[in-house]
Amino acid sequence: MKVLVTGASGNVGQYVTNELLQMGERVVAAGTRVEKLDKLFGSEVEKVVLDFTNPATYETALQDVDRVFLIRPPHLGKPEDLYPFIDAMKQHHIKLVSFLSLMGVEKNTIPPHHKIEKYIEASRLPYAHIRPGFFMQNLSGIHAVEIRERNAVFVPAGNSKTSFIDAEDIGLAAAILLRSPETYQYTAHTLTGGEALDYYQIADILTKVTGRTITYAKPSYWKYRRYYIKQRGLDKAYVNVTVALYFMTRLGTAKAVTTDFIKLTGRQPRTFEEFARKHIDSFMSVSRGK
Repeated sequence: MKVLVTGASGNVGQYVTNELLQMGERVVAAGTRVEKLDKLFGSEVEKVVLDFTNPATYETALQDVDRVFLIRPPHLGKPEDLYPFIDAMKQHHIKLVSFLSLMGVEKNTIPPHHKIEKYIEASRLPYAHIRPGFFMQNLSGIHAVEIRERNAVFVPAGNSKTSFIDAEDIGLAAAILLRSPETYQYTAHTLTGGEALDYYQIADILTKVTGRTITYAKPSYWKYRRYYIKQRGLDKAYVNVTVALYFMTRLGTAKAVTTDFIKLTGRQPRTFEEFARKHIDSFMSVSRGK
């Protein structure tokens, strides 16, 4: 039987797919753009179109599949958008669904992930929830623009600390769960890095790695929101969600450090300095050629 990886072209989905392939699993990579999956994986995986808003795509995606890595697409804000697909998994007698959730979501009813977890549990599908901390890729991705162009980390996190984890580590942990469905049925795993850092420390590490002076701008919520909507041109709804997440971060929700990753993998999670060195091109200054 096969493993279906939803969101296979995304940050975590790519790593889950690659780890499963290395373990010898047969993988079905799902997304809305098959051509993108072709570029990423070539002939190593089967590719299917899966649109959670179109039940007509479910049957092909779930054919001969007995395990599923489930990601909520960012543009689907309502948890109910995923319920029909969860029902379809139940009908196909899936052995394990590993849902990419959020750290602390079991106590936080606001994010849609909370209701999705509860719906999976109520359906009596065997599950292994993954609850990661903030991705290191947030800094090499959405926030890298300011690091490159302004030598500044521009997030409204105040003095709070975050136990960042590399999405590649999440991919490994997810693959281990999916590889052994009977072992991990009805479990939840909070995955973090090995230390909690504030953004002053993040800036210091980036200064060390890049050789440039990187500072933590520590913007207000208003200044951050206005900049990302007006200057960066990002969707208002998306920016509002990030503001809410940083509000929660200031309350201390992102600072816990767990050993769940070590227990699953037998390895230490990647440090932020190791991550920054590996992805240094993301932080290089275009104007200075560094």
